[in-house]
Amino acid sequence: MTINEMKQSYKQSYTDNVELSIFNCGHEYCQPGHTWGPGVRDHYLIHLVVAGKGVYQVNGASHTLQEGDLFLAKPNQLITYAADETDPWEYYWVGFNGACANKLVQQTPFSDAHPVHHCKDPQTVREALYNIYLSRGPEPQCEALMTGYLYIFMAHLMKEAREAMPNVGSSSSQYVLAAIKYIQFNYSHDISVDDIAKAVGVSRSHLYRVFMSNVGQSPIDYLTSYRISEACSLLKNSSLSIAEIAVSVGFFDQFYFSRVFKKVKGVPPSKYLATLEKEGPAAPQAINP
Repeated sequence: MTINEMKQSYKQSYTDNVELSIFNCGHEYCQPGHTWGPGVRDHYLIHLVVAGKGVYQVNGASHTLQEGDLFLAKPNQLITYAADETDPWEYYWVGFNGACANKLVQQTPFSDAHPVHHCKDPQTVREALYNIYLSRGPEPQCEALMTGYLYIFMAHLMKEAREAMPNVGSSSSQYVLAAIKYIQFNYSHDISVDDIAKAVGVSRSHLYRVFMSNVGQSPIDYLTSYRISEACSLLKNSSLSIAEIAVSVGFFDQFYFSRVFKKVKGVPPSKYLATLEKEGPAAPQAINP
């Protein structure tokens, strides 16, 4: 096998689709010890290991992965991943972002506490990823087809999430899924944890317990992170003022919104926006997943 045959990748340099955009995709037979990082991506990145072994490091934890395992990297998350020295992994990947990317990822088996997932049906997931790569091209119809296959890939992960979530009984996972759906449809309103619990039909304390067991964070932390993620998308993709963005994501006090935003992202929204404007659109470049 030649070096060129060991890696097949496609980098999309421009897209009109702000809802869900594929940044890159591909397939690689890694060399022993091949490493990326430590570094950050500006988009979501999911790998499926189809052979061999490797290690993924994120959030201060190290995960040893093998055939059938998936791992997720979130935007601006410090990560490192490396192929095994004696049995290097082979993997498929897709990188994506967009206004609805976070909504999709939130419904997959991944969370901050669980950034890796073992597939129950790796062959189907593998085919969905490979179809994204096979559909590559600069024409609008190619972009539409790639995005369509990305939705199919994410749908498979959502199905696995529904099947894998019941750590404390099937009813608890259904409560969490119902609560997440309620948040996604109502985050822009003045909702509280009590409102979420009432909509789902459980007590506030029970909702807290099932969220911690299934998601790894409390309902209020999930709601806050979801709102801030949506705010970041609006900062990137709209011309709304900070006050308008605050209201749009459920904060009706601009100053409180700014404090929460800074706590989550490390900078206030005004500086976050200024940083994006200063950086401008990224130039096309080679990607080394």
